[in-house]
Amino acid sequence: MTSGPIRILLVSGSTRGGSTNTAALRAAHAIEDEDITTVLYDGLAALPHFDPDDDADPLPPSVSDLREQIAAADGVLFCTPEYAGGLPGSFKNLLDWTVGGIEMYGQPVAWINVAGEGRGGNADASLRTVLGYVKATALAPAGTRVTVARSELGENGEIGPGDLRARIEQVVRAFADELRALPAREERDS
Repeated sequence: MTSGPIRILLVSGSTRGGSTNTAALRAAHAIEDEDITTVLYDGLAALPHFDPDDDADPLPPSVSDLREQIAAADGVLFCTPEYAGGLPGSFKNLLDWTVGGIEMYGQPVAWINVAGEGRGGNADASLRTVLGYVKATALAPAGTRVTVARSELGENGEIGPGDLRARIEQVVRAFADELRALPAREERDS
């Protein structure tokens, strides 16, 4: 697919400071692998409320940045909580901003569900629906469950070395392997 390291954009669906979803993606971002480059997206809270009338050039700068980061990635790995039986509003807002662009079309995606067993299924289903609508391509690691309890976060809100971090790294490596197996984006788009 690509001749350099696989570039994975990591997007958390949470704006919460102590988010286990964001902690999981920080652990993914800390992966040490010369064949994988991760970029942790941090602009969720800065995105304006989606308005179809504003989805035209010139786009708000935060929306342009989001779309540029998606376009520059070989794949996007999401991790989102479930609020009120679905996706958090701020995260759905981010996804709404991708509908009018072409960056998500054919973009390989996956996600990690860090909720405890029996929870988070509605967020998974909602995410799969929205990503299907924008014609993203869900790869095999999509919906992988790696439960992260708040008690497993260190004082700094991070996931320390150990089995949990290793499981998150496994998901990232599996996603990167799936991305490597795909034809180049130009070939997929033609």
